[in-house]
Amino acid sequence: MMGAPAFGAGQARLCVPCLLGLEGPIAAELRRLGFSGVAAENGRVYFDGGRTEIAKANLCLRMGERVMIELGRFVSRSFETLFEGVKALEWEALLPKNAAFPVKGHCLSSQLMSVPDCQRIVKKAIAERMKQVSGVNWCPENGPVYQVRFFLLKDLVSLCVDTSGAPLYKRGYRLRQTAAPLRETLAAGLVNVSGYRGRDAFADPFCGSGTIPIEAALTAKNRAPGLHRRFACMDWPGFGPQLWEALREEAESREFHGDYRIFASDIDPEAVAIAQENAIRAGVEDVITFSVADACAFAPPEDSGLIVTNPPYGQRLSDRKEAEALYAAFGKTWRSLTGWQLYLLSGHTEFERCFGLPAQKKRKLYNGMLKCDLFMYPGDRDRI
Repeated sequence: MMGAPAFGAGQARLCVPCLLGLEGPIAAELRRLGFSGVAAENGRVYFDGGRTEIAKANLCLRMGERVMIELGRFVSRSFETLFEGVKALEWEALLPKNAAFPVKGHCLSSQLMSVPDCQRIVKKAIAERMKQVSGVNWCPENGPVYQVRFFLLKDLVSLCVDTSGAPLYKRGYRLRQTAAPLRETLAAGLVNVSGYRGRDAFADPFCGSGTIPIEAALTAKNRAPGLHRRFACMDWPGFGPQLWEALREEAESREFHGDYRIFASDIDPEAVAIAQENAIRAGVEDVITFSVADACAFAPPEDSGLIVTNPPYGQRLSDRKEAEALYAAFGKTWRSLTGWQLYLLSGHTEFERCFGLPAQKKRKLYNGMLKCDLFMYPGDRDRI
């Protein structure tokens, strides 16, 4: 069994679950934020820290889904070993005596495949531990909420407590959205992989509800994406308002103020209207130029820059044929441009054939559960 350092000692092993394919960029982001002990695994990135690091990560991370405290890991192939393993962890180092501790979890390729049974056993084991160390007969659970999350992967159990509450992609600016919205954390990942930092011109000709250009604007401004939302750990002891106020002031002092050239367009006027509303809520409407335009007649506003976009995939057969025609038309348009690099996300298996040009590089990413590729085209190669 491997347990985390007691949280009461000021340090813990922290975990950021993420969309597959974004582990490397998130690890680099954590290091840029000054965190130590950074290590990436499939779908997760770990680092070390205490209350300050937990709060800072929640406020500042662009691409991670949550910030969690890992209490421990152990191998379990039976409900008995699951119970004993959970009970052996030092839950009292994190949970107050009156903590509410609901349990959620996932099982994958494990001998223990019943999520409801695992939930019940984990809950019972934590309750038994808390009663044992507190010398009481029952757990009132009338205090702050500590959401427990377990993950069973090939019989390896990981036990965590979620500090974020609502997932980090819920920035709060997207109250309205188009039919197939891109998660904010994935949009931020696309911007990150493209290398955009605010110096180049930036365009999204399939902007939909505006998530990619808004995340580009937040990146250019170096604005912490979690500045204006709440997190679950705000209700925990030791996470008082002074901590959050100090970290918000620090984050705001690091913001940039420059002349950014971000262009967002879509053929659907309603989508553009929604994108503009979202940009206003995000506080970046002043740095994004919106327009209603056909991507297949894309006229670059400048001589060079970055195109980062997510056109329709075409999941149904009829939509798939329309998507293929769209890729072909947009490919013809892009090949007529010079100086513009292209980063295009698609889940279509025949994208390159339809587009008419193989990508120089590809990066596997997941849009939710959908496997996609980020197709990368430089701005200076022969396109004919």
